[in-house]
Amino acid sequence: MLKILQYGEGNFLRTFVDVYFDTLNKSGLGNYGVTIVKPIAFGTLERFEKQQNKYHIVLRGTENGETVENVYKIDCLERVLDPFADYETYSEFAKDPELKIIVSNTTEAGICYHSNDAMDGFDGITYPAKLTKFLYERFQAGLDGVYLLPVELIDNNADELKKCVEQYIALWNLPEAFAKWNNERNYYCNTLVDRIVSGYPRDEKTKAHLENLIGEQDELVSVGEPFGLWAVEKKGEIEKYIHEGVHNIEVVLTNDIGYYKKRKVRVLNGSHTNLVPTGLMLGAETVYDCMKDKKLCAFVESTLTNEINPFVSKDLAATTVFADSIKSRFLNPFLNHQLTSIALNSISKWRARVLPSFQDYYNTYGKIPTNLTIGFSYLMALYSSVEQRGDKFEVQLQNRVIELQDDLPYLTYFAEKKSIGGFMSDEKIWGEDLTKYAGFYDTVIVNVENIRKGICLI
Repeated sequence: MLKILQYGEGNFLRTFVDVYFDTLNKSGLGNYGVTIVKPIAFGTLERFEKQQNKYHIVLRGTENGETVENVYKIDCLERVLDPFADYETYSEFAKDPELKIIVSNTTEAGICYHSNDAMDGFDGITYPAKLTKFLYERFQAGLDGVYLLPVELIDNNADELKKCVEQYIALWNLPEAFAKWNNERNYYCNTLVDRIVSGYPRDEKTKAHLENLIGEQDELVSVGEPFGLWAVEKKGEIEKYIHEGVHNIEVVLTNDIGYYKKRKVRVLNGSHTNLVPTGLMLGAETVYDCMKDKKLCAFVESTLTNEINPFVSKDLAATTVFADSIKSRFLNPFLNHQLTSIALNSISKWRARVLPSFQDYYNTYGKIPTNLTIGFSYLMALYSSVEQRGDKFEVQLQNRVIELQDDLPYLTYFAEKKSIGGFMSDEKIWGEDLTKYAGFYDTVIVNVENIRKGICLI
């Protein structure tokens, strides 16, 4: 059996990566077994235990003009581990010769380096630190390396992951032979993933419908769209383990991962991230709500046409075709893609997904982009309205109260009513001082004041 270690038990990986390996198993193209590792102490694996690691996904949307609701039972999960409760079993897996692939999804903020992480720690250290410890145990067991396929939506995600691992090797003074093994025997493959996943249904009507569709109760059921693309950088002998073609999702092995990543991150994720705070503060709850609203839909279309698409590649026509497909995917009524779900870690998402388009527009025209500035203004209005209540950070919107989930220092900063300008100028957050862009700070401050007065900016 070819074994995969997966850091993350969330809806996306289960509705994307695990479905792919399960499809290969059922089509006779492989014998894959996935072991999921819970990457953070928070949360429980009780649902997996209850269902013996079996679950369903439902892909809902349109294909060739026809409405589809396709159900897939996923059987490829061998184990789901909690390393915080059972570190020994997790550690032993590093010494399994059948392990060939490590997949991760720890959000954009997950691939990072903290100089105070200790090798004898686990809870509280970063994912790359945990990975370094895991790989070191594999090295000490005298085993070959693995293929690392992170799906976090940052540029050159595998390169950044490798860089962090190398920093931990240096920080912890690990043997030079291990550093050499890591560099030569492990293949860090940059990837790009694309499938909109709304996850577990929240309303009782949809839950009942899906239960009837599946034929049984499933507390792990996850909903996604039919479209799926996984672009993987070709390294080593990756083609032995990752099969190209359409296997529920389309898989492409490529030497030019940059094009796929830039197109997806800027067009799909960038337009999402720019829309979310605007939609939330104007009363929308889902992406579909936004696209059915004339003002919000026009805002998305204008942002793509004028401020994102022109800077993706020289082939504007191809980007426009992709952007048009994105708009139709946003209009999928089945996904129920909650804006609050997309809003998770909005600060790091804005930096990774929106700032590059903002920079390109500014450098090309010598002025700030109107719609991306409006989206950022709504983001600042949202965060600067946060109130801390116990261990939660909540915002009172016009139609409901929502909880913001982001890095604690960011939430605390705004809960303490510190200035927007101070946040915008913090290079540690953005990688640069955002107030250096002529007119950006002044426009954002005026926009936020108008938002607080109830004035719609779009």
